[in-house]
Amino acid sequence: MNILICASTTFEISPFLNHIESIAEKKSFLEFRVNGHSIFPLVTGLGSMNTAFALARFPKINSIQLAINAGLAGSYNPDFEPGSVVEVIKDRFADLGAENRDGTLMDIFDLELHNPDQFPFHDGWLDNKIRPYHTDLEEAHGLTVNKVNGTPLSIALIKEKYPADVESMEGAGFFYACKMMDINCTQLRSISNPVEPRNRDNWKIQLAIERLNQSLIKFIHELTRERFV
Repeated sequence: MNILICASTTFEISPFLNHIESIAEKKSFLEFRVNGHSIFPLVTGLGSMNTAFALARFPKINSIQLAINAGLAGSYNPDFEPGSVVEVIKDRFADLGAENRDGTLMDIFDLELHNPDQFPFHDGWLDNKIRPYHTDLEEAHGLTVNKVNGTPLSIALIKEKYPADVESMEGAGFFYACKMMDINCTQLRSISNPVEPRNRDNWKIQLAIERLNQSLIKFIHELTRERFV
């Protein structure tokens, strides 16, 4: 199997990269080999646009059987505390559209600029519920934004409009690109903070990265049947 590991920053998957370098055969600058499987790390840069573009331009994209997006997220769901790792099974672009005078959003589907059920969308969502590769993580619904929500008003408005558990800056772009190119995909998100008025004191970045990479290594082990110790 050819597996693509996609992250917006090296920082988020640095422990995984260090580990794979210590146990795998390095075939090239892009490729590691584990038990006959190829693993390709890809750092895309921040945001949906960079993510989708980097995936589309990846030299071996046509040979990828599974793309995994691994990264951090904020949580709208109090059950997902910092350090929790979830698998996002559906996502959507949550700030693409027009703003009303009262601050509410009309997305491109509300504006009738796009059919909410035109592939790859279903009711405006990018749905990944039916997939051949599963983790044992709790499932979550994601929102993808260009601007992280950090005021009481913006948080209240987005929670009222969209039922979701987590917020990232790349998830929907990742799903969109994979579905348009017919690539199996999985999105892993580790919670670094609650979505709340901006408060860096409540951020648990190192814990989130540690847990994210533990889950990523475990998942790759399951896929390749390699003992990652």
